[in-house]
Amino acid sequence: MGRSLCRSVMPVTLNMKTTMPSWFDIIGLSPDSQENENVIKEAAENIKVLIDQEVKNGILSNRIIFRGFSQGGALSLYTALTTQQKMAGVIGLSCWLPLRSSLPQGPINGVNKDISILQCHGDCDPLVPLMFGSLTVEKLKTLVNPVNVTFKTYEGMMHSSCKQEMMDVKQFIDKLLPPVD
Repeated sequence: MGRSLCRSVMPVTLNMKTTMPSWFDIIGLSPDSQENENVIKEAAENIKVLIDQEVKNGILSNRIIFRGFSQGGALSLYTALTTQQKMAGVIGLSCWLPLRSSLPQGPINGVNKDISILQCHGDCDPLVPLMFGSLTVEKLKTLVNPVNVTFKTYEGMMHSSCKQEMMDVKQFIDKLLPPVD
């Protein structure tokens, strides 16, 4: 059974400091925008604590898939690359990889160096432009086994989802998590 994690309500700089549900503050959306490293790392640590709790409750970590949309996808990618738990995979929808420059320049050495990643993006996304998805997938392929990284784009899709994307997500999950007896 999938679980949804609660975001905090906080001001988001990019949205004129409007208070809204958010994983972390977004200062800007350009490749060289400043990022709030401490808050992003704290959010990732909070998710790692929740994963540890699931493992203590009997869920094998290699049967857990990180997944998220936009900020949630960004945090899912970052957390999967920095956790010490062996994860099944990660799904990032309409997102980017935060703190790219703080990650290794070459392959990660951790337990998730062969993690399967599905990254999906609409080619008409005005909020998180397709360029962010493309830059992210290029970086991901340097960090983990590149054959395990899949990047799918969807024609005409904005910062949203579509039926084909959800079918691709289902197929990815079914492949990674076959039924257990």
